[in-house]
Amino acid sequence: MDATLIAVAVLWGAAAGLLLPRAAYRFSVAPGEPWRDACPAGHPFTGPARGWLGTSRCAACAVAVPSLQGGAAPDLPEDGVAVLPPPVGRRRYAPGVLAPVVTVLACTALAAATGSRPEAVVWLLLAPVAVLLAVIDRRVHRLPDRLTLPLTGAATVLLGCAALLPEHGGSWISAVLGGAALGGFYLLLFLINPTGMGFGDVKLALALGVALGWYGWAVLCAGGFAGFLFGALYGAGLVLLRRAGRKTGIPFGPFMIAGALVGLLFGGLAA
Repeated sequence: MDATLIAVAVLWGAAAGLLLPRAAYRFSVAPGEPWRDACPAGHPFTGPARGWLGTSRCAACAVAVPSLQGGAAPDLPEDGVAVLPPPVGRRRYAPGVLAPVVTVLACTALAAATGSRPEAVVWLLLAPVAVLLAVIDRRVHRLPDRLTLPLTGAATVLLGCAALLPEHGGSWISAVLGGAALGGFYLLLFLINPTGMGFGDVKLALALGVALGWYGWAVLCAGGFAGFLFGALYGAGLVLLRRAGRKTGIPFGPFMIAGALVGLLFGGLAA
């Protein structure tokens, strides 16, 4: 059963991950700007969900290579080197490798750690959204409410459903309290130093707290601490390499999500 679950997790991670680059490209805009509705060349997005679902290649950007029939040679410039236009195909407008790979690895690890318990389905459903948020925050230092707030609601409702099923490994009450605790902690940090902590991080902390709290307070603390540790190590590395100063802002969402992943893996293995 676990082998089947892992295989399903790999397929799900690959399928969901391939849809992330387009969504990340559309969401990666500065605050106050509308979500992107066209590729860099201006071709409107088409496809399911009003164009939000689809690959990161634009079919309308295809450029055909003139066919050379009858042995006709192309016109040569003065230097004698013929320059042909790009081959027929679809141009990629957003990186399309890293996000799918990370999604597959995250889903596989969560499935392996959780096993066949009901919450495994919840983690698999939430993981692609978490990867999407990490990509967006890394690009534009922003965590859109359109993703963070539904993520919190989905985590709460789905874990509530998992708690009704036999052999679940956590507590829904603990999850709700964990969301309130981690969200409240980040809110306190935001109030103390608004320039060092974004309010989007506070909203993300609600969702991550719900997920980590499912496995109890020890996992909540471990996952939360891991996020700060990863962020501190990254910041220290930038300072040592002289690529940033002590007051340089860094996107904290990816580290929060990475720490939560570590916490969930330990929680799933220990449950």
